[in-house]
Amino acid sequence: MTSTPETPAGARGAIDLTGLSGAAGAPSGAASATGSGAQPGRSAVPDGLLVEATDATFSQALNRHMTVPGLLVLWTGQHPQTRDYRDLVVATAARFEGRVAVVSADLAANPGLAQSLVPLIAQAFGQPSIPATFGLLQGQPIPLMPGVAPAADVQAAIEQLLEAAVRSGITGRVELSGGEPAEVELPPLHQAAFDAIEAGDLDGAAAAYRQALAENPKDADAELGLAQVGLMQRTQGVDLAAARAAAAADPSDIDAALTVADLDVLGGHVEDAFARLVDLVRATDGEDRNRVRTHLIDLFGVVGGHDERVKKGRTALMNALF
Repeated sequence: MTSTPETPAGARGAIDLTGLSGAAGAPSGAASATGSGAQPGRSAVPDGLLVEATDATFSQALNRHMTVPGLLVLWTGQHPQTRDYRDLVVATAARFEGRVAVVSADLAANPGLAQSLVPLIAQAFGQPSIPATFGLLQGQPIPLMPGVAPAADVQAAIEQLLEAAVRSGITGRVELSGGEPAEVELPPLHQAAFDAIEAGDLDGAAAAYRQALAENPKDADAELGLAQVGLMQRTQGVDLAAARAAAAADPSDIDAALTVADLDVLGGHVEDAFARLVDLVRATDGEDRNRVRTHLIDLFGVVGGHDERVKKGRTALMNALF
């Protein structure tokens, strides 16, 4: 597998691991390394689908994926939203009827794993934050997604992982028994937005997120979702090669520069996008400068204020303005 799925938000909803306190012995609510991990009040997980790895059982859990494709989800019991995302990944994996299984690790409850895996997360995604999702082929982790992704993106990532597995001859399955495919309930408007995105109705998704924000202006996920949908709307049908050629031919072409910056963020080249627009802020003035500045701030919202690249980008923008 030579590439990973591109996600518009970078690390949407991620928790900075610098805030993760040592939690050896802290309760994680995890089952044994071979159990289903079902929790009271949560949908049943088919036996065999989910392994809850610990400091002591992590290597054993990875070895299960020498012949069966897998997903590794890293989260922390200190932040329930990361557990909720783990559950969403499990629910999505259940739809593939044993073709892919999940290894889950609570880094707050397993300090040994935290010490060894935090550098891997930072190397893979450019920032030490969770949740973080890796594919597993022959027991080797492959970066898939940082932060919280919609169910549609998780499913697309699993499909791409399985395609790579087939090309590599990794076609084993796990035997599933007991329970029903898990379902994760999202707030109704968020679910409506995700469904609209999956159906290609970006206008409908934006409307759902706007309504969610009207009902709760502090809904950070809806704010991020709306910014992401706006990016998807702006880049829909755009020819990347033509946009780059136009920007290279005329560095003062603001429309071309904004389009390329959007495409860079969509493709995960966040720092390139920010640098391009900061340089353009320096080279413009008046309404043109304000337009570029506004667009850059919008892209900060797409990536998320927690992201170190956004923090650096804001500093660079302030220096360019003053």
